[in-house]
Order: sequence, then C-alpha cells, then structure tokens
Amino acid sequence: MALPPTIPTSFVPHAAAARRFRSDFTSTFDALAYLILAVVFVLALGVFVYGRILASDKTAKDTALAKAQAAIDPVTVENFVRLRNRLSSGSALLNGHIAFSGFFSSLEKVLPANVRFSSLQLALNDAGVPKVDGVGVAKSFNALAAASNAFAMDGHIKDAIFSNINVNRDGSVSFALSATIDLKIVVFSPTSSAPESIMTPSPDVPPSAQGAPLSP
Repeated sequence: MALPPTIPTSFVPHAAAARRFRSDFTSTFDALAYLILAVVFVLALGVFVYGRILASDKTAKDTALAKAQAAIDPVTVENFVRLRNRLSSGSALLNGHIAFSGFFSSLEKVLPANVRFSSLQLALNDAGVPKVDGVGVAKSFNALAAASNAFAMDGHIKDAIFSNINVNRDGSVSFALSATIDLKIVVFSPTSSAPESIMTPSPDVPPSAQGAPLSP
C-alpha cells in the first residue's frame, strides 16, 4: 500500500548541510594553523642562522683584535702617552699665558698719530683683569678727544680714564691714562706678533671719531 506524501519516509533529521559547513570551517582553521607554524619555523631558522653568522663574525674580529694587540709595541704606546700628556700640559700653559703683543697691535691701530705715550705699565689686578696705566702727550685737546673716542669704538681698551691733563708751553697736552684691557687680545696666540714700536705714527682717526675738546 502506498504511503501518503505527507508522511515522512525517514526519521533521520536533515543536518547534512550543517555538518558540511563545520567540516569546511575546521579544514580552513587547520590550514591557517599549519601556515602560521611554517612561518614561525622559517623565522626561527632565520634567527638561528643569523646568530651563527654573528658568532662567526665576532670570532673573526676577536682574532684580528688579538693579533693587532700582539703587534703593538708597549714602548711605542708609552711614548705616545707621554707625548699626549706633554701636549696637554703645554696647551694648558699656553691657554693661561698672557701676551701683551696683541694689546700693542690694537693700540697701534686705533691711536691717532698726534697722540703718543712716553710710558706704559701693564699688569693684572687682583681679579685677574689686565690693566694699563700710562703717561703720554697729545698735540691738542681735539687729538686727545679723538683718542678717547677711538678707544670706545674699538672696544678692546675699556673704561679709559684720562687724568692729570695739563697744557704745555707748546700747546700740547700731557695726560695720564688708566684703563682695563679686553682679555681676548692678551691671551697668547701662536700667530700674534708684537709691533715694531708703538711710537710709529699711524693714520689719523677719521672725522667721525673726532670728539669735543677736553678741558683741563
């Protein structure tokens, strides 16, 4: 007898599609896991090989360094160390050495030809600042004012104070000078050279440096 079409022929549930999806998902996950494992293995192998290369390179450099150290003469090294110490000591001495030749060069450049010094005294004060005290003669008050302005414009002779100003019978003006000197021009330099004479006439100061007459 034939069964009606509404009656199921089997009591097994239709779950084949779900099992197929689960099987595909598991296969994909396994493939990804194997891929990650392969990448990790390759990286580990690369790190191992690179480590071996570095170790070999270090061994070669250590051997080369040992050979170089063995080839060094201890006497030569000691001589080089002694020379270095001497150069360092000499440099320290020269850096602290005072040479007034730079001051004379600067003075020769800025001092007008009609102003001359008959005596100069250079020394360091208690604070270690170079000072100059001198006595000189200027042709006129205008020449003395020009010298004062020239010192101010140059900047190497600072805080210049002119005192004991007296007019002589020939119209010249005698004076005394007290000033400080810029430390930069009195520090020793191998290229510094002293002028032949600070009494050598130099060109007159330009009109822009001329100042007002000084009163005695």
